[in-house]
Amino acid sequence: MKCSHYLLFIVLLLTHPLFAQDPVADSLKNALATAPADTNRVNLLFTLAKSSMATSPTEALDYSEQMLKLSEQLKFSKGVAQGYKWLGIAKFNLGNYFDAIQNYEKAQAVFDSIGDRRGVANMYSNIGNVYYNQGEDSKALEYFLQSLKISEEINDTLRTTTALINIGAVFANKSITYPQALKYLGRALPLSLAIDDLTTYGTACVNIGEIWLNSNEYDSAQVYFEKAAKAYDGTEDLPYALNDLGKVYQMRQEYDAAYRYQKQAYDIAKSLDLRNDMAISMLGIAKTLQLRGETRTALNAYLEAESLAKETNSNYSLKEIYEGLSGVYARLGDFTKAFKYQNLLIGVKDTLYNIDTDKKLQGLTFNFEIEKKQGQIDLLTKDQKLQQAEIRRQRLVKNGFIGGFAVVLLFAGVFFSQRNRISREKKRSDELLLNILPEETAEELKATGTAKARNFDSVTVMFTDFKNFTQASERLSPEELVREINDCYSEFDRIVSRYGIEKIKTIGDAYMCAGGLPVPNGTHPVDVIKAGLEFQAFIEQNKQKRISQGLPYFELRLGIHTGPVVAGIVGIKKFAYDIWGDTVNTASRMESSGATGKVNISGTTYELVKDHFDCTPRGKVEAKNKGWIEMYFVEGLK
Repeated sequence: MKCSHYLLFIVLLLTHPLFAQDPVADSLKNALATAPADTNRVNLLFTLAKSSMATSPTEALDYSEQMLKLSEQLKFSKGVAQGYKWLGIAKFNLGNYFDAIQNYEKAQAVFDSIGDRRGVANMYSNIGNVYYNQGEDSKALEYFLQSLKISEEINDTLRTTTALINIGAVFANKSITYPQALKYLGRALPLSLAIDDLTTYGTACVNIGEIWLNSNEYDSAQVYFEKAAKAYDGTEDLPYALNDLGKVYQMRQEYDAAYRYQKQAYDIAKSLDLRNDMAISMLGIAKTLQLRGETRTALNAYLEAESLAKETNSNYSLKEIYEGLSGVYARLGDFTKAFKYQNLLIGVKDTLYNIDTDKKLQGLTFNFEIEKKQGQIDLLTKDQKLQQAEIRRQRLVKNGFIGGFAVVLLFAGVFFSQRNRISREKKRSDELLLNILPEETAEELKATGTAKARNFDSVTVMFTDFKNFTQASERLSPEELVREINDCYSEFDRIVSRYGIEKIKTIGDAYMCAGGLPVPNGTHPVDVIKAGLEFQAFIEQNKQKRISQGLPYFELRLGIHTGPVVAGIVGIKKFAYDIWGDTVNTASRMESSGATGKVNISGTTYELVKDHFDCTPRGKVEAKNKGWIEMYFVEGLK
């Protein structure tokens, strides 16, 4: 169970007292237009980033980048730290969790360098939130506990309270750790009252109430939801607590009281134009009316809830609404509409399943790569230790000559045996490092401890994506699904190796590679297209084989584009070689605009390979966020 109303992030965005509070956005923008390049301009950019974050993360990202750049020019360390922090927040809101963590870590380093321990605690908490949202509870807990430790040491009561609620929310994910969740959330209650922060107090109460509700302890749940409602009075959070009270009375079959709280929640949400809360409240009302036997009145409530949920694209609410509508229409004898909503229910379940499956597969891939690379880095560390051991053994051998020839022979035997083992271990660690990084990058990393990013003027990037992946995943066990993906990716790896193409990464059912790096060459467009044709040939052969066996099969979309990129490794831990630039984005759009079984290339790539391949022009095709792009299907070699 995840507490659905927890304070993991929002408080942290509002409690760093470095800059001024948010004034009206228009006046800020006017002031920014004439503001000189000083710390006051940094202040304005900070406030604009903060005020636009909820409505336009992309706009907030732009302000954050400007804030960081100016602060670096001014050598204004606090501004640099805040710039990285707000870049991280924007990246998080845009769903780019890896970049979010990188920016948070950079912000943390700057906060630490200027002795701002509150800022360090803030970043620990924000990093923990990223891991929490990726389902990495143990990693999230590690960072939240570090945030709590620092917050307590500097006597920051608000941040301590926030950390306690964060930790409680992690423990609340599993019923077996409810006692620990209640312990940490309980500690947050008196602290939030001590600083008169009723919003934080209400959030802790809601989380505690939901734990009791999930434990079927309705009396205890009611007590804490009532406390939350009192704390939230006059705020936009009040409908949430009232709806929770409605759930308690609904579970007790006290439907009049349940309806009263749900109607109150709806009226407040409507007065504040909180569309999502209106949908949730109306859904609760519909359920209560249905349970009371007021079927036709419940029908109207469900239909209103459906309209509201569609406005906010709330698939989780729509799932419950369609389920309710199907049941209500069936009870009224209108089986045509009951069947219609049953089909809609199946559709929204598929949507939710696809989202969940994509997240799980990305998480599995991410975790697998992290663990594999961490193991390989551990081997490098082991190699260093073995080299140090060799030095110590050489000293022992030298001392052995003084003790006598027999001892020398003994140590010589040990020496040669260990040297051979060290050589084998070193070779293995080098091979593993080369498995995750290009040779040139690996050598630079071993020699200097870092590897600089490089610009490449011309690189050909290929993206692939499986069609029917979701349908196949529903018919295969997790083990069969992973085995099938592994078979495909292993063959792709063999193909790109033959053509000297660099595999970049896999994300779920997507495969990305690039030719022309890390060592530039003049054949990369032809090499990548040849590899793409072999990809499609392999997938078609595999498809026919699986059809004959009555098994689910994959089909492949594939897109290729050529242009400049930046390539390298980033960060200081768990290295990964990656590429960035508009070329990468365009290649991705070529894949999504392609067709199964085809090699779809851009007009740019076509001009480089038209003398080598027969191609069918597709004309200009509109690609998402890229406009109209000239595209061609590659039919084969000339």
